Amino acid sequence: GAIVYTSGSRSPVYNNANAAQVNPEEKAVANLEVRNEDHVLGNPNAKVAVIEYSDFECPFCGRLFSDTLPRIKENFVKSGDVKFIYRHFPLSSIHQSAQKTAEASECASEQGKFWEYHDLVFGRQSALSIVNLKVWAKELGFNSSQFDSCLDSGKYAPRVGADYNEGLAFGIGGTPATFVNGKLISGAAPYEAFEQAIKEELAK
Repeated sequence: GAIVYTSGSRSPVYNNANAAQVNPEEKAVANLEVRNEDHVLGNPNAKVAVIEYSDFECPFCGRLFSDTLPRIKENFVKSGDVKFIYRHFPLSSIHQSAQKTAEASECASEQGKFWEYHDLVFGRQSALSIVNLKVWAKELGFNSSQFDSCLDSGKYAPRVGADYNEGLAFGIGGTPATFVNGKLISGAAPYEAFEQAIKEELAK
């Protein structure tokens, strides 16, 4: 999952098939408890918490969204056994739009539509830009002036930064990094890896 920078351009070269990475910082203990400000999909009292640290521009996060998350939702979230939590880990050094897209999702949350915006953005990863982030908000029926002002002001940059710094403290160096009740599954692992980890937790 290593990234190799070519000279000058800092363009990422993805060396394997499932993760985008930067160099991890020094590891420390971080709190993986569900927080009040978290974006939670499903039963908030579910026995198993699946917490993904993610980057809206990361192709491997996109793969997890399109290939694996629908099956987790269908098989475990709908039944109330799993709650899925999205946290921000924008790899800004290699993904130029990741930080502002993360902020945009928080502006969407302010209008009660985090998950709708999350889904739309992942479906349009190749077209990320400030202009499009605003167009898509309008498409979803947002209050456009409120959203645009929110995004332009950088209002939620500290919120995104808090998630990112927590991820660094927990030793995350790439995305997606997903914890199943604290057990790390790195990269866009196949659904079966998540299924096994979830079933193990449910059996406890």
